[in-house]
Amino acid sequence: MAALGNSGAISSPMVILAPKTKTKKKHFVQQKVKVFRASDPVLSVFMWGVNHSINDLNQVPVPVMLLPDDFKANTKIKVNNHLFNKENLPGHFKFKEYCPQVFRNLRERFGIEDLDYQVSLTRSPPLKSVDDQGEGLLLNSYDRTLVIKQISSEDVADMHSILSEYHQHIVKCHGSTLLPQFLGMYRVSVDSEEAYLIVMRNMFSHRLVVHRKYDLKGSLVAREASDKEREKELPTFKDMDFRNNMQKVYVTEEQKEKFMEKLNRDVEFLVRLKIMDYSLLLGIHDVSRAEREEEEGEEVSNEEEPEAENGLAPGPMVGSYGTSPEGIAGYMSSCKPLGPGEFDPYVDVYAVGSCPGAPQREVYFMGLIDVLTQYDTKKKAAHAAKTVKHGAGAEISTVHPEQYAKRFRDFISNIFA
Repeated sequence: MAALGNSGAISSPMVILAPKTKTKKKHFVQQKVKVFRASDPVLSVFMWGVNHSINDLNQVPVPVMLLPDDFKANTKIKVNNHLFNKENLPGHFKFKEYCPQVFRNLRERFGIEDLDYQVSLTRSPPLKSVDDQGEGLLLNSYDRTLVIKQISSEDVADMHSILSEYHQHIVKCHGSTLLPQFLGMYRVSVDSEEAYLIVMRNMFSHRLVVHRKYDLKGSLVAREASDKEREKELPTFKDMDFRNNMQKVYVTEEQKEKFMEKLNRDVEFLVRLKIMDYSLLLGIHDVSRAEREEEEGEEVSNEEEPEAENGLAPGPMVGSYGTSPEGIAGYMSSCKPLGPGEFDPYVDVYAVGSCPGAPQREVYFMGLIDVLTQYDTKKKAAHAAKTVKHGAGAEISTVHPEQYAKRFRDFISNIFA
């Protein structure tokens, strides 16, 4: 991805909203918010668009309840600003936000304030994720609390088809879930190229480094990290590796029960929607290793002050209410500093600490990923082909949603020591 551009205050250009009825051209008052620009045009427009849409939403009263139309709604902005902020923004672009009221409601249920969401995504350009597999963008917000993932137009359609049920599920479980926390969905159009982006809470920590990572489906056929994968800085290991490494998750009986209760509830929801092929993402933070690495790091960097992230020091930012929002993890710096292996459960919602008496001190991050695959014709065809290849009894990953769920739950319940 290209290097970073310089910062520019957002003075809004002429913006034309595109609702169903004809409206006059709308001129926006110059805003005083300082937002860093990425020199990647898609990212620039994304940051500009999120900033613009949150500012707009702030002017709209929160509805008493969501209506069926809110699950189909979208807002579109088309900008032709030949001369405005040329070094940072393309001359023509379009930005579309899907179901803004629904995602605003979801953010609230997940305990994320819109202003913090806005700061986390727009104060400084997102960073390339270590997990980026090269298929579309995968980014972390600069404060590492959010993940921005490029998805396909089919994924957007799948998301629309489950959004109402997903929202109901989140309401029922009071936001306590292992499912991805979907926080916003957008389309960015630059030079007739379109990018669809979805924003989710980062399942891993914004401050505790993950030292080992597994993607578990409960299937053992062809579920081993390739040699190429193993060469990576943080390889994604799979079910066979988990078994071969004699890996275990050491938590208290009460934590395991709580976790399995959430997992069962979420998996039942996925079965109802005929969804399969999801995984449990497991990240492991080794507390002793982190302490050693920190000591070594301190010895090296004693002499000079570290430079700000990306060489840019974030400027002071004023939110809509004259307060100074700090992003999703920001308020933590004003609380007591956290020690090694400590985390704030309000920010690191997928984290569980190892129990007393575990062989080593660890923090586990566990959540469900890849939950948009419905058991459609493609999967049925894949299942038939794999059955021919491996035999009917083999534990292949493409099976019916009910079978998939049962095998998945059995496997996951056995990862604990």
